Amino acid sequence: MKITVFGLTLSSSWGNGHATPYRAIIRALDRMDHEVHFFEKDVPYYRSRRDFDSCDYCEITLYSEWASVRDRALSAAADSDVVITASFLPEGRRINDEILDLGRPFRVFYDLDTPVTLSNLRHGEVEYVDAAQIREFDLVLSFTGGRALATLEDGYRARMVRPLYGCVDPDEYYRATPVAKFQCDLSYMGTYSADRQAKLDALLLEPSRRQPETLFLLAGSLYPWNWEWPENVRRLEHVAPADHSSFYSSSRLTLNITRGEMAANGWCPSGRFFEAAACGTPLITDAWEGLDSFFDLHSELRVVTSAEDVEAALASPHNELQSMAARARQRTLDEHTGNVRACQLLQYIEEARSGANASMNKAPMNNEVAQ
Repeated sequence: MKITVFGLTLSSSWGNGHATPYRAIIRALDRMDHEVHFFEKDVPYYRSRRDFDSCDYCEITLYSEWASVRDRALSAAADSDVVITASFLPEGRRINDEILDLGRPFRVFYDLDTPVTLSNLRHGEVEYVDAAQIREFDLVLSFTGGRALATLEDGYRARMVRPLYGCVDPDEYYRATPVAKFQCDLSYMGTYSADRQAKLDALLLEPSRRQPETLFLLAGSLYPWNWEWPENVRRLEHVAPADHSSFYSSSRLTLNITRGEMAANGWCPSGRFFEAAACGTPLITDAWEGLDSFFDLHSELRVVTSAEDVEAALASPHNELQSMAARARQRTLDEHTGNVRACQLLQYIEEARSGANASMNKAPMNNEVAQ
């Protein structure tokens, strides 16, 4: 099958959570002998921090402006079996209109930021999708589940809505030899977001103030680096995907913090969950509805709500943490890989093509991790 994707970025993981799940899914599709072509706008902030310009598992076209690539892109799309556009695609509304005008390909919209999209649609226009376009796609995929799926179906009249969560490629994320520059007691990887900052302060910075002898590591872009940071918090603006396994494998524990709108919706596992778990790193995380559908909250990770909870996790015996990490790793390899997501994508496409779209009101809305 030939698949054309128009997305935010495949080539750069800097400051976004889109690139790595795209890579995991597209690699898996390539291994299944599907042909994928990814169109990406060549923007300065990704160009200067690009992981690669080309890869061996799909064709990548970088373009300066839509007008410069329009004819070639639409020709590729028209010749495809499936065309996917996605959230935060530059000029996405215009591109959606052009894709929706094509007759042949099966048309998919993949929202990797669903709660943010829905909130912005309620308050005005969104650059990458118009409310009226949602019902025109043959399939709408959401990075989050829960009530967002019902909102897309009932509120925006989407023809078929299914979740396609984050994932990991275990060939890229695995237990690696610890590296000195990444070694720490507790790590956190995530781009700065104002709606995460209170939790970051409570779950990372406050424990670091209380335990000056403990080493913390924060990796992420866009932070105000002129803050007064505790001396035992080391900071890295960006860790390239090639170093992620070493980063996680060098952490005694790693922390997940969810963006406010995503946590309020629930059913929103970050790709970092699965990447860290695949590396065999013990996970601690904030809480949100649906978390227990992805990991066991007692045996595979720990939920933390305060600095005291984080300190208790840091004080846990090494063997206990390693057993927890091993169980989370196996769960991830069984249920949350790029191969699993690629199979789900193909299954959803087949369901939509066969007209087997059961209403979300008839199927369990939270039974989203199809096996």
